Amino acid sequence: MHLFGSSGIRTIFNKDLLDIAFKVGLAVGSTYRNVVVGRDTRTSGVAMKHAVISGLLASGAVCRDAGIISTPTLAYVTREFAAGIEITASHNPPEYNGIKLFNPDGSSFTLDQQEKLENQILSGGGVTADWQKLLVDEPYAGAIEKHIEAIAAHFPDYLRTKVVVDAGCGAGSEISPLLLKKLGCNVIQLNCAPSGFFPRGIEPVASNLVELIKTVKDEEAAVGIAHDGDADRMMAVDDKGRFITGDVMLAILAQAVMAKDMVTTLDASMYIDEMGLNVRRTKIGDSFVSEELRKGGDFGGETSGAWIFPDISFCPDGIYAAAVIATLAADQKLSGLVDAVPVYPLIRGNVDSQRIDMSELKNKLQTLEPLSVNDEDGIKMNFIDGWLLVRPSGTEPKIRITAEAKTKPRAQELYDNCLNLLNEIKEAGVKSN
Repeated sequence: MHLFGSSGIRTIFNKDLLDIAFKVGLAVGSTYRNVVVGRDTRTSGVAMKHAVISGLLASGAVCRDAGIISTPTLAYVTREFAAGIEITASHNPPEYNGIKLFNPDGSSFTLDQQEKLENQILSGGGVTADWQKLLVDEPYAGAIEKHIEAIAAHFPDYLRTKVVVDAGCGAGSEISPLLLKKLGCNVIQLNCAPSGFFPRGIEPVASNLVELIKTVKDEEAAVGIAHDGDADRMMAVDDKGRFITGDVMLAILAQAVMAKDMVTTLDASMYIDEMGLNVRRTKIGDSFVSEELRKGGDFGGETSGAWIFPDISFCPDGIYAAAVIATLAADQKLSGLVDAVPVYPLIRGNVDSQRIDMSELKNKLQTLEPLSVNDEDGIKMNFIDGWLLVRPSGTEPKIRITAEAKTKPRAQELYDNCLNLLNEIKEAGVKSN
């Protein structure tokens, strides 16, 4: 049994998850004796938070409750503690919840930390402290204000530009509008009531941002900003109302912060390697990018919308990223920056992961005659004119497919060939049952 995926613990809310939450609190508190806890807006967040806090207090640890705050905000204030715990399922639907764990520098718990914690949880979850040593939890006030002040110090406060913010009624609902107003923006708010009932698909992808795109056009705004449930992600719409893809955003943000040494993931566009930067690639998952950035680097990110700025912390910070993109939009037409980024045809998609044997798939994919194969994270096949990546999702029961090539027909061919092979395996599995 594995509790941790590529970004913490995450599953549909139920009694088992509540039980795990208590055990996480007990195990974390046994090792990290001073912990801050926050949560996103999900309706199950209060129950989850109390379960974690109960575990922390039962261990005898000091616990501070920061309330509803974004994941990057929680990560930022963790510098005052031994560890931080955010109750969130990030971009997953509202029926999900989960737990993310952070170190004082804002980085996610490493694989080694997760393994030790998981072993402790699965073997019983830790030991309760003597009743005489039990403490009470206390509120932690001012987390949002501290995060805003830290970010604002890096930016001018006279942007004077119109910005639309769609927080999806998640944890970014308060902080992003407040920060952008402090920087001088005229902010139009969409879905910024932290209700926990997400009015759109909470993942900030183009298909979920129809209202944001329309509002940017109608209001003639310079930029539209979108967050996921815990606001560690930020994606944007340019002044023409066009959704900016993650690969283009990665290039734009790297240029904006004048990065020279960047970390990104295996599935980022091959254009990134042509930017003249020192690029290091990791397995997919912002925690892997964060861990690599701790060894050095100016900027890191993955194309899902997770952007890491080491100057603030090693946690993906959608709030900081919002300030970066708003500053760019105030200085020049964002559409011009988008059009200046060369784009290779790239196709991303998902299929149900049931009945998929990755070893069998790897053997079948060899028929495509790749130049080389990298199985560090899933199966990445490199060709003379492009590449193909197939991997199980670390957060959902899906197989993710990414294909990029110098021409659109070739990218489609790589994607379709992979999809056909996956379907063959699934159909064979159905027949065998």
